[in-house]
Amino acid sequence: MSDLQNILNLSASGMQAQASRLRHVSENIANADTPGYHRKTVSFKEVTEQGRKTGAVTTGPVALDQSPLKEVYDPGHPLAGEDGFYDSSNVELMIEIADAREAQRSYEANLKVFDQARQMSSSLLDLLRR
Repeated sequence: MSDLQNILNLSASGMQAQASRLRHVSENIANADTPGYHRKTVSFKEVTEQGRKTGAVTTGPVALDQSPLKEVYDPGHPLAGEDGFYDSSNVELMIEIADAREAQRSYEANLKVFDQARQMSSSLLDLLRR
């Protein structure tokens, strides 16, 4: 039974991490046209307990992508300089869409594992009650 509980914990940690990643991807997509916006990235790190790796994951700190902002020529824009350019965001929509799809699929895979472990746990409890 302890192994099933561990599986539930591992898949739940994966779902939480992917949900967090998806929130940041959504923010990036929403701010793709915001001048001066830097893309947010999040990394995963493995959880350790008493110096032992558990297999569970958590999100690390949010980092801002330091790649250069795109320069856009629009002399009529209020943020444009004397040369007519202003700094847009460094968000690439194709990358964000791919990241969103990957996070969604990883979340769904963890959800299936969680559901299977829950069903096995429930079946095992039914057998023990007989």
